[in-house]
Amino acid sequence: VEDTRFLDLFGGVGSVGIEALSRGATSATFVEMDGKVLQILRDNLKITGLSNRAETIRGDAFKFLQNHAAVQPGQVQRVYDIIYVAPPQYQEMAARTMKVLDGSPLVPADGLVIVQIHPKERAGVVAIPYTRLHLTDERRYGSTLLLFYRVKQEKSAEDHKDVK
Repeated sequence: VEDTRFLDLFGGVGSVGIEALSRGATSATFVEMDGKVLQILRDNLKITGLSNRAETIRGDAFKFLQNHAAVQPGQVQRVYDIIYVAPPQYQEMAARTMKVLDGSPLVPADGLVIVQIHPKERAGVVAIPYTRLHLTDERRYGSTLLLFYRVKQEKSAEDHKDVK
């Protein structure tokens, strides 16, 4: 987490992104739709003294993804080393988010996407026909499942040579 740019897409009260900041993330962007929850997140950042490295955005995570899918004139492309996806459960939002992130410029070549879901939602997320991302690890903690995705690395011409 140290020296990374962290995106907490469904920020909630900020516990995951705040933990990332406390462990040395350079910056964290939190996207949260609920105004009351966002205020608690901002209060938590203030209490922890981490507000200066955080950006809080009130809005829909999908609109955020859509707005940053392409660079607009005069706009700098956002890129995050780690993207944390923990949407409300049982609404197929994790799968929907991963479909968007699979082709998103927000995820750099060495980026990591972590999805937090209930194990019952796993099938919907892993069944997506990913073109860029691939599942590299998964860990279960009780009723919480974490899926870790990285960008597929292109094989060089050297990798394709037959060894004789």
